[in-house]
Amino acid sequence: MKDVRRSILFVAILTASCGGTKSIDNSSEWLQVLGRKKAAQSANASPHQKQAYADSLAAFVTRYPTHSRAREVYRHVQLDFATELAALGRDQDAIRFYRAVLNDDPHNREALSGLAAAVDRLTVTRQKLLALEKGMSQREVAKILGKPIPGWTATTERPDCTIEAWYYRTSDHGVAGIYFRDGTLFAAEANSHEKVVPLTLPAESR
Repeated sequence: MKDVRRSILFVAILTASCGGTKSIDNSSEWLQVLGRKKAAQSANASPHQKQAYADSLAAFVTRYPTHSRAREVYRHVQLDFATELAALGRDQDAIRFYRAVLNDDPHNREALSGLAAAVDRLTVTRQKLLALEKGMSQREVAKILGKPIPGWTATTERPDCTIEAWYYRTSDHGVAGIYFRDGTLFAAEANSHEKVVPLTLPAESR
């Protein structure tokens, strides 16, 4: 019995001396990230300084995904980027950032609100749909309707051609389908029953 107790005690001491659940000291790296934050948030910050801060923060979160404070700060940075992009009319790009935030924090109110607003701005009217003509290129269609919301496309490879579908929210809360054969518009419908990715989920390849 004494031998067993001694063995247990020895294992306990050995575990403690080896560190048990070894924690990683990332404080110095975190301080470096915060150092770039000061430069990025200054009144005279350049786009390069802002991007350098965002990149260093993203890299830190990738290396230490359990660092809750870093993840929180990174979400704020992503939301700031999304807001700036939306203000510039780049709603498709803003949607990517909002979805990235929701992937980490599904109930983030700011991201949910921003995403809904960006999607609403990308809705198309019946008048725009009627302006489409058979034989148009994807570029010509995009000039009229804008590019589809990230994730709201589908591609089907067939032996004789490639069929691409673009989906849009309509002003009457429906979903319009725009269809291309080898990059040329051949059909459109004001109300498509095709399933599209949920707005609150990250875009997935289709």
